[in-house]
Amino acid sequence: MKVVLQYRASEGFRAQIAAAFADASPVLVIDETDRATFAAEMRDAAVLLHVLEPVTAAVIAAAPQLRLIQKIGVGVNTIDLEAARAQGVAVANMPGTNSAAVAEMALSLMIGVLRRSVYFDALTRAGEGWRPDLAVLDRVGEIGGRTIGLVGFGGSAQRLAPVLTALGARVVYTARSGKLGAAYAYLSLDALLAESDIVSLHVPSTPETRGLIDAAALGRMKPGAILINTARGDLVDETALAAALRSGHLRGAGLDVFAREPTAPDNPLFVLPQALLAPHVAWLTPETLARSLVVARENCRRLGTGEALLHQVA
Repeated sequence: MKVVLQYRASEGFRAQIAAAFADASPVLVIDETDRATFAAEMRDAAVLLHVLEPVTAAVIAAAPQLRLIQKIGVGVNTIDLEAARAQGVAVANMPGTNSAAVAEMALSLMIGVLRRSVYFDALTRAGEGWRPDLAVLDRVGEIGGRTIGLVGFGGSAQRLAPVLTALGARVVYTARSGKLGAAYAYLSLDALLAESDIVSLHVPSTPETRGLIDAAALGRMKPGAILINTARGDLVDETALAAALRSGHLRGAGLDVFAREPTAPDNPLFVLPQALLAPHVAWLTPETLARSLVVARENCRRLGTGEALLHQVA
């Protein structure tokens, strides 16, 4: 069974893959930029291990022996599910494998924005750390005592909520499936936006959530609030967010995801010191990859034996 991973994998990740598939056919790792090799190797591939590069209808059509698209992660918005169904290709994801990493990244972005970590790092390296702009000192803060609103209450949000509570925050949430327990206050999205000092996004990209945080939603946020996004870039109108930061309506933002990835250098958020940015790496830890490869290897085994796949979504 030929397995292809389309990803710019580090040496450490390659070693993890080799260990996970030691009892099976080796996984062929192809850099996302090497489109010619990828197209050639997919002609007889049975399994595609998918990370971020979109799996389009054309990719699926050009892989006549493809039987499984295994998402390394949770979101399947980068896979043409209808094309997969039409060609009889199964699609599976792996919920929960990256929840801890994403929760930690969301927390780090919150603290980084509140404490202006990038500003002080650069100032200290320049030998000016003990002479900061005093106005910046007036704008730092702590998690404790703030209301933090979680939009969505899946794996990463459920990991994050008790940590925020332990740090002294009041945690509120909203979720598509309604109230999920009495430990935290459930609010409508509008109420959450109005009450929260920090709003953190934890929902998938769907037709209902794309553009969820637009100019109107940003306007409903509390003056001086912070927006955190470790979910999907297209949830947020980036132009409107940049305007809200420039105007001072929002204190800051921490983003790990963008509407377009890789992001163009002229993104309006890149020039704003209030924005703390990362290149979609919240999920990417050796621990997440180890958990992910266990699921991927098991689904390859099940594909070979005809057993039901884990976490099949299409």
